[in-house]
Amino acid sequence: MYIQEKGALFSTFGNNIFYSYLKHLNDRRKKEVLHFKRLKELQEIMKRQALNTFFQPILSLETGETIGYEALNRPNQTSLFPNTEMFYEFVGNTNQVFLFECFCRNLSLKRFIDKLDGCDGYQSTPLVFINIHPHVLLDSNYHSGETIQLLAELGIGPKQVIFELTEKSAVTDFTLFEKVLSNYRSQGFRIAIDDVGSGYNSLKTLVYLKPEFIKLDRSLIQNIDQCREQQQLVKLIIDYAKQSSTEIIAEGIERIEEFAYLRKQGVDFGQGYALGRPNEELRPGRIPQDLFNHENAIN
Repeated sequence: MYIQEKGALFSTFGNNIFYSYLKHLNDRRKKEVLHFKRLKELQEIMKRQALNTFFQPILSLETGETIGYEALNRPNQTSLFPNTEMFYEFVGNTNQVFLFECFCRNLSLKRFIDKLDGCDGYQSTPLVFINIHPHVLLDSNYHSGETIQLLAELGIGPKQVIFELTEKSAVTDFTLFEKVLSNYRSQGFRIAIDDVGSGYNSLKTLVYLKPEFIKLDRSLIQNIDQCREQQQLVKLIIDYAKQSSTEIIAEGIERIEEFAYLRKQGVDFGQGYALGRPNEELRPGRIPQDLFNHENAIN
């Protein structure tokens, strides 16, 4: 009796292991098939240039002038890529990062110029902020001369182009990266560090890379008028920026109180829904009159 029960137990145990193994193989196969389908769709997106490009205005908080636009590329929502975050997360985990980044850079610049040709009324030619993964600039396949050639064909100069680097993908070899950026700067390009204050960045990044623009992360800006800790950190960054001749752009301004606080602290530029939403056209942002009214009321 005991032997029979023991045999049945081992038989059940063995079956469970077998079925668990089959389930593991099936799950892995499903993941591989899904990855393959997404990869094919990504390649098709690049082939057909099937990305929507939006431009969000960046304003002077002092004058309200639109000094430039950040180019934002977004895929259409599909069953394979139900949202933008999932799409870019997938791209980052493939071997297509370099090709995709170059594709986005060229697409953004071409569409920016196409839209700019139909616009009038700018006091000066607006800047265009192009998001670039830091690792792409270090890739030996990436040649700045190609960008210079493209700009010449489009009729704009490198001083009009800002490379916006996110620090979420941390730079580890600062000495090498500093040399690479020096090469781009010698050709007229300028650098912005994105997501400053998000928790990924370090003072070392700002000190070594010496960006022309610091973009304060929206997590620092949201409700800054109510949070002393955020205010203290922003003031430290403002002091550093003044000493290093760096200009600050506050991202994610959505409330009157946030705008008023940042303007009072001397932040140079701002970006956010309160000033202008992303649009496929180059629509200048504006500072709503009630923002000025609020500022005057508290002074």
